[in-house]
Amino acid sequence: MNFDKELKIRLSEIDHILRSHLPEATGYYKTVIEAMNYSLMGLGKRIRPMLMQETYRLYDKKDDEILHSFMVAIEMIHTYSLVHDDLPAMDNDEYRRGRKTTHVVYGETMAILAGDGLLNKAFEIAAGAYRLVDEDSDDVLLDIFKRILRANEILSSKAGIHGMIGGQVIDIESEGKQVTKERVDMMYHLKTSALIEASMMIGATLAGADENEIRVIENIARDIGLAFQIRDDILDVIASGDVFGKPTHSDIKNAKSTYLAIMDIEKAKEEVEVVTNRALSAYKSLPYKNEYLELLITKLINREK
Repeated sequence: MNFDKELKIRLSEIDHILRSHLPEATGYYKTVIEAMNYSLMGLGKRIRPMLMQETYRLYDKKDDEILHSFMVAIEMIHTYSLVHDDLPAMDNDEYRRGRKTTHVVYGETMAILAGDGLLNKAFEIAAGAYRLVDEDSDDVLLDIFKRILRANEILSSKAGIHGMIGGQVIDIESEGKQVTKERVDMMYHLKTSALIEASMMIGATLAGADENEIRVIENIARDIGLAFQIRDDILDVIASGDVFGKPTHSDIKNAKSTYLAIMDIEKAKEEVEVVTNRALSAYKSLPYKNEYLELLITKLINREK
């Protein structure tokens, strides 16, 4: 498989799906919609919708509009978190995805509202997925509705106080303090892994996976998120800002508690390898295979930007 070629195809597909769900920037409040669309359509990696899509395909399923609704929702939630994360009250970053951050372009107040708008639009799209169900037998309809409800439950939980938001709280309250590895791991499991878990769990749920398989996939996703974030810590120190797409050394500037605050780079690289091998081993235990998904997991964790 030519991974780079397949990646471009998938990125093009996902951007097309996102564009098809963009709210039209009209009316007296069009500025906030413009800010939302600006934030969403930056040059993002689209990791979360891609992991959702590939986990769904792991079960030999063909894409449908219900899946696309949740792919859009997860990317909107991820984007809103970045918009708020970049604010002066948080990390105060001027660049994201290779261009000016939303608050720099539209102002701090409009950036806050754009993040709020993306979050609410995400749940509007996900909640409305039931409208896309084709009429069939009552038993089939009931099963699909249950999957959609479960997917919404996962999305809400992983994005909330016991997920991504909880991780952000730990992050903020740990700034400038000495922390344990246990605390950093918990922060990363919530702040980064939670939405990756949601992505893969929703892909499996919509495909009809049973709860045991979903639990295995949740653990795989947790390790992917942990390894991804440790790698992000490393890149913040060693990568070029032009390649990385955002300012480097920002963790040091903001006195962030990261893996490099509790260990050296070489040890952090060893941690990435251990966690990666654990994720791939668990993936290989599944009775299904998706060559692209396996390559994607490896590439994400060993990325240079």
